Amino acid sequence: MTERERSIHEMLKDTPSMNDSCGAVHTGTEGVSLGGGIGGLSGSSSSHSIGAAIPLNTSSNLPLRNHSAPTTPMTATTSQTGNGYLTSTDGSSSLIRTSASKIDSIKNWSISTYKCTRQIMLEKLGKSQRTVDSELEAQIEQLRETQRKYLSILRLTRAFSSHFQHVVVTQQSLADAFADLAQKNPELQKEFICNSETQRNLTKNGELLLNALNFFISSVNTLCNKTIDDTLLTIRQYETARIEFDAYRMDLENTKPELTQAASTLEETQRSYAHHKDLYEKLRGDVAIKMQFLDENRIKVMHKQLILLHNAIAAYFSGNAMALESTLKQFNIKLKSPNNVSGSWLEQ
Repeated sequence: MTERERSIHEMLKDTPSMNDSCGAVHTGTEGVSLGGGIGGLSGSSSSHSIGAAIPLNTSSNLPLRNHSAPTTPMTATTSQTGNGYLTSTDGSSSLIRTSASKIDSIKNWSISTYKCTRQIMLEKLGKSQRTVDSELEAQIEQLRETQRKYLSILRLTRAFSSHFQHVVVTQQSLADAFADLAQKNPELQKEFICNSETQRNLTKNGELLLNALNFFISSVNTLCNKTIDDTLLTIRQYETARIEFDAYRMDLENTKPELTQAASTLEETQRSYAHHKDLYEKLRGDVAIKMQFLDENRIKVMHKQLILLHNAIAAYFSGNAMALESTLKQFNIKLKSPNNVSGSWLEQ
């Protein structure tokens, strides 16, 4: 029996301790002997002798507690990442609020776009009534027609100016050719010089007329493509507000306070309708004021430009050079032409 116990002690010395074993499963409570565990391997007859021979040293054992997670929660203000940086939960919450606001704006835009598209389709199909301001819409249509006619005048005036510029360039070339022939043909020198001076005078007066035409084109272009376009931009905003107003008005008319209807939904519909109604009325007032000022400005500008064009063309084709020059001075038009050739210092 003694030899058997001794052999078992030698075998236990060669085995690793329970504290160094990574694969061992520790169960039970602290201070339990190894008798029950070894007894399952060596038999019930020797379990008591082994337990008596090998006492359990509780001071070197691993504590049988769960250390897998901390028992205290993380703080709400900061947290530590794997890289050692501290991140604030306030930044995360602000990012969440920003994302939520963007999602809400996209949602509101989608709902508004859907309602406006539906309103346009119903109006075209004749299944929805649109808000009509007959007097204002007649003025808007008249303004658009006026812009179309002014743009047609602008296009024709540009074509006339381009063709007339070619005429002036040709006259200048013809004057140079006559002057050259006057030097080489003494027998016809007088006639060539006379024609050369005539073409030079026509060129000079043509350049004055070109300056008047360019001033007329610039003024009408500013009126059509800037002044009128600014008013038309406000008109387009007004028309969009009118469609939105009718869309939310139809929603309010179709919303009935039933028992199953939530009170918050009805209140939200009324609030949206009131907001779009105020926007529509504000833009309608802005359009009326802008169109009134535009009409006054248009009459003033066109009155000045039409007088300029008439006087300049009449003076040129009648051969009245003094009247043509006085017309340009009257309207403070600076003479700018690429065909002007500065005279020699002897002429000055």
